[in-house]
Amino acid sequence: MTWNIRTGGRDRTGPDRRDLVCRVVTAQAPDVLAVQELRGFDRPGVLAGFADRLAMRPYLARSCFGQPVAVLVRPPWRTRSAGPVRRPLHHAAQRVELATTAGPLTVFSVHLDPYTGLRRRIEAGWLAAAVRRAPGELALLAGDLNTLDPGIDHTGRVARLPVAYRRRHLRRDGRTVDTRAVARLLAAGLVDLWTHAAGPADPAGSAEAGLTAPTRHGGGVEFSGMRLDYLLGTPALAARLRDVHVVRGGDTEYASDHYPVVADLDLDPA
Repeated sequence: MTWNIRTGGRDRTGPDRRDLVCRVVTAQAPDVLAVQELRGFDRPGVLAGFADRLAMRPYLARSCFGQPVAVLVRPPWRTRSAGPVRRPLHHAAQRVELATTAGPLTVFSVHLDPYTGLRRRIEAGWLAAAVRRAPGELALLAGDLNTLDPGIDHTGRVARLPVAYRRRHLRRDGRTVDTRAVARLLAAGLVDLWTHAAGPADPAGSAEAGLTAPTRHGGGVEFSGMRLDYLLGTPALAARLRDVHVVRGGDTEYASDHYPVVADLDLDPA
């Protein structure tokens, strides 16, 4: 499961959303949770308390410019190694290698630059290199890529954004929608698990069903109905995909401005 929980589940004004976040995660009960936008989670005890409520083990990557990200793992899954991707990402990326009966699985929780497509493309290159260095054939890049997917016409969707936010998704010519970060990761051999599961029959309909931001009541004025949150896997991992879906309704409509994305994979802990 991957989820951007928006500013650590707390806003500068308004209610604390962390109880809602925990209820959503508990209901889904993922074995592995990639979570982004963890403002304040690097303070003593915050991440540990969050992980205890979920009965999971946490691995945090701090951020110099933006907000931390983390990967949380549920026992009996065993962690072989863990650590941040050591590149100057705007937010951060955390790597966790898990032991499975099919070989090592490396999971990355990532959050790309929210402001410029060029910067996101550079960050995507760093992450593609990190995936190439992962042992074995099983790797999963999970997170908020702040990028629209290539292959779909997003012109109308971007045009509906306020001007200040529209610029984030356009190239320098001010007209072309910037999808280069996701395109670079796909060119590196990763498979978009959402489109892989949907198949080629109706790419536009699949894109509508996969929208992840904004939620109905969680804010998100910078979104116009977008798929920004992805699960990208190596081909060997995509071959083990059983299901992928966006979680909507109930507490998810209030807990964040992003919906979670969950994949069911044919893997067992070793």
